[in-house]
Formats: sequence, structure tokens, C-alpha cells
Amino acid sequence: MNLDVLLSVMNLKKENLDKMNITSECIVINQCDRDGYEEYQNFKIYSYNEVGLSNSRNRGLEKSTQDIIILCDDDVVYNEDYEKNIIKEFKDNPKADVIFFNVESPYRGYRLIKKRRRLHIYNSLNYASCNIAFRRKSIEAKNIRFNNIFGANAKYNNGEDTIFIRDVLKNKLKIYSCPINLGTVYHRESTWFKGYDERYFFNKGALFTAISKSFRHILLLQYLLRHREVFKDMGFGPAYKAMLEGSNDYLKDKKGYFEYEKSKRNNTNAQ
Repeated sequence: MNLDVLLSVMNLKKENLDKMNITSECIVINQCDRDGYEEYQNFKIYSYNEVGLSNSRNRGLEKSTQDIIILCDDDVVYNEDYEKNIIKEFKDNPKADVIFFNVESPYRGYRLIKKRRRLHIYNSLNYASCNIAFRRKSIEAKNIRFNNIFGANAKYNNGEDTIFIRDVLKNKLKIYSCPINLGTVYHRESTWFKGYDERYFFNKGALFTAISKSFRHILLLQYLLRHREVFKDMGFGPAYKAMLEGSNDYLKDKKGYFEYEKSKRNNTNAQ
């Protein structure tokens, strides 16, 4: 059993790769002003003249050939034993299609995994992409990809990892948690979070609607009721209105989600 780290970067600086302590195979998707390919130590670097984090993740999935994949951004530094621990966990749990691991943060509070257990829709959607490892063949078999209208530099600028996990569960794949820590994420300045403003709530409305069209109103309200601090400056009414606008915008979007679903169906039929 082998591991691929899928690393998404913009305008790669090779010296940064040396700081991440990546000792396994690594596929680097470098979004920049050119197309190309090169190898550097254990890194396979694919450069594309495009933007969008979901586009980057999907490129990495296309290039990966290893058994296990872990998602990564360039602000992560791995522990020495990360590869051994990931592979052992999947070997010990053959039922697991996806496993969430701990990745510490010295700057922000993070959701600490305390025990091994199976996760479901109600307790699996608040983890970051750096926590996620999965069996490549499980994801390929269900033709699961990242929704390219969500994520940094996309129409809705976050939530691509949440929708990915929703799709995993929708396809009846199994997710487990593991308390082992893989490393540290240092959280460079966010490319999308500019405060709890109208755009933030607009994007949240789109995200919750992507998670569940039928229960979108419940999801919008429960988020605001559970996180009152996020609208303390803007106010409940304007925040909820912005979320509804994002929800309705998502439902009317013919060029994003519906093309994404259509492409999934076409790819499945072609196999």
C-alpha cells in the first residue's frame, strides 16, 4: 500500500517544498501563468495556467496512481511518521474509504479528534481538507470529484471539502476518524475570508443548499442560531437575507453545479 500527497499551490516556490517534510510520493498541482511538467526530488509538479482550488484537487485526482491519497496545502508541515501512520490505519480498518486525522494548528482553534469511530452526515462536515485521507479506488469507483464552483478562486469561495464529504456519504462510502496527529497547519492568510460580511453569508447560503436542497432553510437557520457570534455586527435579518440570496443564486446557476452533475453522469456512462 502506497501514499500520494496531493498538494495544491499557486506560483510554486520549490524551496517551500523542502520545509513541508513530505517524504512520500507527492503530486503538486501548481496554478500559475504557464503549463508544464517537471520532477523535483519526490515531487511530480504539474503546472496549469488556471485558477480554482477545486480544479486543482481534481487535477491531482486525475494524476494520482497510489492506493491512498491525502489532501494538502502548502502551509502544512508533516511529522516524520505521517506516511507510516496513515497506511497502518487503512490497513487496520479495511472498511474505511475515508479517514479523518488530526492536524494541529498553533494559530486557530481546531476540531480535535479524540477517538476512532465511524462518522456520519451530522458529525463529519466540519473538518478541513488537510484532515482528509481516502482510498483512491473508492473515490474513483463512485466518480466523486470536487465541485468546481466552490472553493478558493471559484464563484462560491469555500466549502469544496464539505461538498466532497457530502458526496462521499451520499454514495454510501464509509468515513472514520483517527486521533493520530499527522503534523501542523500554519494557516497562511486566507484567500477568501474577509470577515462576516454579506459575501460570507451569501456563500454559506449556496453551500448549505448544495448540501441539501430539501432542507436548505433548516440548515440556514440552524447555522445562525448555533453561531450567533457570526452575525453580531451585521444582524440576524440581513445575514439570513444574504444566505437566502446565495441559496437562490445557487439554485439558478446553470453553468456550475448542473454541469458538474452532468459531467459526472457522462463520465460514469463512458466507463
